[in-house]
Amino acid sequence: MFRIRNHNKKNRLSSKHFLLIMTLGCVGIFLLSLTFNISGGPLNAVAGYVFVPMQNGINNAGSWLSRKVNDFRTLSEVLEENEQLKQQVADLTVDNTSLKLEKYELENYRKLLELDEKYPAYEKVAASVIAMDSVNWFDSFTINRGSKDGIEVGMNVIAGGGLVGIVTDVGPNYAKVRSIIDDTSKVSAMVTSTQTNFIVSGNLQTVNSDGVITFSGLKDKDNQVSIGDQVVTSYVSDQYQQGILIGYITTMEEESNNLTKSGTITPIVDFEHIQEVFVILNKKELGEENVPVVEDTQTTEVDTQ
Repeated sequence: MFRIRNHNKKNRLSSKHFLLIMTLGCVGIFLLSLTFNISGGPLNAVAGYVFVPMQNGINNAGSWLSRKVNDFRTLSEVLEENEQLKQQVADLTVDNTSLKLEKYELENYRKLLELDEKYPAYEKVAASVIAMDSVNWFDSFTINRGSKDGIEVGMNVIAGGGLVGIVTDVGPNYAKVRSIIDDTSKVSAMVTSTQTNFIVSGNLQTVNSDGVITFSGLKDKDNQVSIGDQVVTSYVSDQYQQGILIGYITTMEEESNNLTKSGTITPIVDFEHIQEVFVILNKKELGEENVPVVEDTQTTEVDTQ
């Protein structure tokens, strides 16, 4: 063991001595070159074999390191710019969503204002739908107004240019509405062109299949009623105010008694997307004077509804 350690010590001393001699030799050659202005010959050959490759290696390493530093700086700048762009996109998305919501709310308010102007004879209160009893259709739903707002059972509900339904239950801060498309709904109606009375019935099956409700008991022996004629609530109704637009006649056929006709009506209200409604605070009273039939401002062509 002692000999091995001694041998390693000699090797370490020899390496140090060799490195020292090489360093002194290089310095000596450098000094000789400066002192005697020696150029060419052996020194150039030594420089060509020793120093030039070293210099090239140092230059290449420096260039590589410089490129890496520049690449890292560029990557950092790109990442920072990317984060800024992401934030800008997020801000613009929020702004765009807010603008769309404001536009949508403004459109709803505009429609409500038009509806309010369409039935000026009635006192009304606006309400928002807060719940619905079915998945696809607003055949029965709840609004955010109640007895505190003067709402009572039996008051009519309108939206989208016409009749939605009637209030069936009231709490302090809510009210439930049964719409005219519900299977249990019956509305006394009339054709504005002939003042003929008949019954409009809710029918979720036909609403689902064709977007229409049904009617029956229409007396039209002279065939004065036509497809596309306007249908409104009748003056003989004991629940609904007169003259509220229901929709337009879509189909007609003779009933089995050959005295009356039945068929379908396309409702004016979009019962799939109700959000805001008006509740008419005037309740229908039997024997009261009714308001005139509302003037229709829409086309009577059913195909365009």
